[in-house]
Amino acid sequence: MQNRYDAIICDLGNVLINFDHCIAVKKILHYTIKEEKDIYNLFFDSPLTGLYEEGKISSAEFFSRVKESLKLDIDYRSFLPIWNDIFFECPLNIKMHNLLRCIKGKYKLIMISNINQTHFEFLNEKMDILKDFDKLVLSYEVGYRKPAPEIYKVALESIDVLPSKSLYIDDRQDLIDRASKMGIRGIVFDSESAFEKLLKELAVEVT
Repeated sequence: MQNRYDAIICDLGNVLINFDHCIAVKKILHYTIKEEKDIYNLFFDSPLTGLYEEGKISSAEFFSRVKESLKLDIDYRSFLPIWNDIFFECPLNIKMHNLLRCIKGKYKLIMISNINQTHFEFLNEKMDILKDFDKLVLSYEVGYRKPAPEIYKVALESIDVLPSKSLYIDDRQDLIDRASKMGIRGIVFDSESAFEKLLKELAVEVT
């Protein structure tokens, strides 16, 4: 039976591994007089983290600006483990890992992620599944973040596949919707039922 798709485009956060910025926020509270909400807003989706995720500032400059903004009493070496300590695996992540390994070779596998350099380097050492991808499209390397159409174009062109022959998996509906405007079919990965839907879409069984 011929595959409906040639490529699987997969998000990282909350698909392959979960994350919670609050883990780092609570630890940083010990080194600043700022309130928890101020730290969270800076870490989660501020213009500063946007610049860092697009590779427009270095890790050293990012830390310098964070330290200044939060008046941190901490050095870079002590900050880095706290900044990176936001990731954890859940059973659904493991199911996705097993699925990707099951279909590897039948499809081209591309990971696409809004991520900064320090988080990726941290995860790359811990997550064997990343080595199973044919291509990693990382926002800090390509200079664009989802939902910018350019990052999806980079993903498609990197393995020379048509949008209509690609299946995109992400935990955010808005990003699935944006990709669909480019002709890429997507599945919102946010529950066990979504995983079952994905299995049916690919017509595979995972034990």
